[in-house]
Amino acid sequence: MTGEHQTLALVLFSCFVAVTLGITTWVGRNRRGSAEEFYAGGRLFSPSENGFALAGDYMSAASFLGISGLIALYGYDGMLYSVGFLVAWLVVLFLVAELVRNCGRFTLADVVAARMRERPVRIAAGTSSVTVSVLYLVAQMVGAGSLVALLLGGTGEAARAWTVVGVGALMVVYVSLGGMRATTWIQIVKTVLLLGGTTALTVLVLVRFHGDFNELLLSAAGRSGHGEAFLAPGLKYGGDWTARLDFISLGLALVLGTAGLPHILSRFYTVPTARAARRSVVWSIGLIGGFYLMTIVLGFGAAALVGPDAVRRSNAAGNTAVPLLALDLGGGPGSTGGTVLFAVVAAVAFATILAVVAGVTLASSASVAHDLYASLRRRAEPRGEVAVARCAAVGVGAVAIALGLLARDLNVAFLVGLAFAVAASANLPVLLYSLFWRRFTTRGAVWAVYGGLVPAVVLVLVSPVVSGSPGALFPDADFQYFPLQNPGLVSVPLGFAAGWLGTVSSAEPADRAKHAETEVRALTGAGAV
Repeated sequence: MTGEHQTLALVLFSCFVAVTLGITTWVGRNRRGSAEEFYAGGRLFSPSENGFALAGDYMSAASFLGISGLIALYGYDGMLYSVGFLVAWLVVLFLVAELVRNCGRFTLADVVAARMRERPVRIAAGTSSVTVSVLYLVAQMVGAGSLVALLLGGTGEAARAWTVVGVGALMVVYVSLGGMRATTWIQIVKTVLLLGGTTALTVLVLVRFHGDFNELLLSAAGRSGHGEAFLAPGLKYGGDWTARLDFISLGLALVLGTAGLPHILSRFYTVPTARAARRSVVWSIGLIGGFYLMTIVLGFGAAALVGPDAVRRSNAAGNTAVPLLALDLGGGPGSTGGTVLFAVVAAVAFATILAVVAGVTLASSASVAHDLYASLRRRAEPRGEVAVARCAAVGVGAVAIALGLLARDLNVAFLVGLAFAVAASANLPVLLYSLFWRRFTTRGAVWAVYGGLVPAVVLVLVSPVVSGSPGALFPDADFQYFPLQNPGLVSVPLGFAAGWLGTVSSAEPADRAKHAETEVRALTGAGAV
């Protein structure tokens, strides 16, 4: 890319960083330093504000870069991500949002510990939440590296690595200084920018095809090299039985995983009431629904105007399809319009990555401090807990940076699919059992978490993602024993089964009184924080 691209994109990105650092500094100067302020922003946000922040937390680099890239490469099969990410919000709306807000305080473990022995449950839930958060952060780091590689013409491996480090450093600053309040406002700013940029690109694509979506699809199919097969199921997941099972596994993980994501669950505590939490989800569904519909247009637009071959040459996983589409829509390489539009899209993508990593890092550091540290210390002071959370942000950031550098050639939407699988396997079973099963016990809760978490992580390690295939993390090694790329089809049922088995085999009877209290609190809000 030309120097103009780099300069303008960096200027726009620097403006966003300056604004968000200003927000963080202002909020940090006015904070009270309490745990409620750091973890939940004082519970002062309105449903519309929290809805925009929820949408910002959810619309990550995987959505903006990865999904459009997969659609550009695989057509119909790539749309599974758009559909799965959107449908998942119905599970959140009807089963999770209000009940979690009424039963919890800051984290997922609060909901489970309300009727169980706290220490083992908090350690298990905290471990799972940190694991999911780190996997999610890796995807954002990979997206940042892909953008930098494109800006530098694919020749700056060192600069790409340093950018991943820089993104990690910025997210630690956001979380450490500003807490939830600063993170929320950063998410709101990012959502406005992302929706504005996506809408502009979508309009330009449709104008190029005179508003005829059918013409867009036919053009994409013609340039794909696959003809009508590009618009039909099976290009990516329709080969042998393994590919078809992978399709089912991925769909299961996407639809069920959202309700178990720590950074999404923590958002329900930033509003004053359960009704406000539900209205927040309604706001976010509207924003997210419109966004994912537009990613479909952008994916097929990239296939039609840029071409899958050009997308693959730039980035084998398809992560740079949208910036390349922007360059073409603006007039092509070397044109003023192309330079401006490319720079705007790159800056918006950087903003997206920064905002999401801040939210996920805050959720993971809250799990470390509020669940793991507090359980081990037993009498942790709130201010000491917040200090531990700030230190934990540094540790989580370092791990995410290291793994992001290792996984730099994988598709970001695919990486997020793995995080969703772990969340659906470990967090969702224990959450649903705690809310709805009267007989659920402490052993059942611990077994549900580890019974989903351990198989999910182990199956990923022995899958084609890590070894035994050309696109794996270690392509020269081969310890592939599990054929599916996404473990959800196996690990999600194992999580639910382990929770059931742990409960029925437990000598400790369920506390019926605590369940009744939790049920009343969940459904009415009586006694909620």
